[in-house]
Amino acid sequence: MNITSADKSKAVTALLNGTLSSLKTVVPIHYTAKKPHLQEQDFQLTFGVLIGITGDIKGKLVLSGDPNMFGTIGEKMFATPLEGDMLHSFSGELGNMIAGGLSTNMADKGVRVNITAPTLMHGDTTLSGYKQALKVPVVFDDTGGMDIFLLLD
Repeated sequence: MNITSADKSKAVTALLNGTLSSLKTVVPIHYTAKKPHLQEQDFQLTFGVLIGITGDIKGKLVLSGDPNMFGTIGEKMFATPLEGDMLHSFSGELGNMIAGGLSTNMADKGVRVNITAPTLMHGDTTLSGYKQALKVPVVFDDTGGMDIFLLLD
């Protein structure tokens, strides 16, 4: 399917809204999403999850935050502290659950989107090589913040 510029703009809006809707469904903690803005340059992170997006829209979904914030979300979801390998496994699965919900939300809007397996990023990581990036800071009540990036190819 060939998407026009206007359709792409609508699809990006649907992608953003679908991501935030999925986040609300998956994470049992109230959050506040800050205003989305374009990420003008390459960016760095120290901990996060990357999920590839294929189909009508191509790009990546990146969830970036402090490992303790991911651990707190996991503890609220499963009532047990997560550390080490369990924290890493949970962080990848959290990205997978959010991206899976996003894929379903996009299908409801008539946009075909598939996702790849999650990639965990740990340590100093610089992300580059995308055409456009949208950053949405999210703050969870009593938990901390997460940056959500939609990287479009």
